[in-house]
Amino acid sequence: MVEIMNVTKQYATKNVVDHVSVNIKKGKITSFIGPNGAGKSTLLSIVSRLISKDSGDIRIDDVDISQTKSKDLAKKVSILKQSNNISVRLSIRELVSFGRFPYSQGNLTEEDIRHVDEAIKYMELEDIQDKFLDQLSGGQRQRAYIAMVIAQDTEYILLDEPLNNLDMKHSVQIMKVLRRMVDELGKTIVIVLHDINFASCYSDHIVALKDGRIVKEGPTPEIINNAVLKEIYDMDIPINNINNCKICVYFT
Repeated sequence: MVEIMNVTKQYATKNVVDHVSVNIKKGKITSFIGPNGAGKSTLLSIVSRLISKDSGDIRIDDVDISQTKSKDLAKKVSILKQSNNISVRLSIRELVSFGRFPYSQGNLTEEDIRHVDEAIKYMELEDIQDKFLDQLSGGQRQRAYIAMVIAQDTEYILLDEPLNNLDMKHSVQIMKVLRRMVDELGKTIVIVLHDINFASCYSDHIVALKDGRIVKEGPTPEIINNAVLKEIYDMDIPINNINNCKICVYFT
């Protein structure tokens, strides 16, 4: 379990994360939702220790992450940020192999190669695995980065807007892969999503943030309701039940 306890992060005079406390259960997909500037991505980065918190505590499986060595944390938690810029020219396979660095330190074993192969297959990249990243579409590149995270084979996976630049087919493909990773492999996934319908259809638990604070958190059906969504987004959002999924009609 990830325990976030009274965590605050301030930029200038603004608390972008404002005394946030929440527990993220193991073996679930937990989605962070909310408007721009709610603090979702900042909180995710704090959990992964990419950025420092100003106050509060974070524990993963009852261990304080501030006391954890980076090498050990990288075997426990992986993160994919919104923007990923690599200056060297890499193929998809080389990029995905980077996911094994915490284990291999650059010298891939047979087990490392197996994880790389499986991740490439998961993301349906076998046919183009030798292409360079600068030859790919935005969607193909995003799938390659997600494959790198899968290859890292951590128990906890943090994804910041992973559906950016993806068309509908590949957005659904990735959410189905994430669902499988939780249901079949027991992974714990925390994901920042703008599209609340993806959060509704694939999440077990939702944390709704606004202005750096948690508005409400709980099982998905409790959050995807009119009153809560109005509080989060300041708009009336009709909800239809389609194939046992609550679909939010916010287009009109």
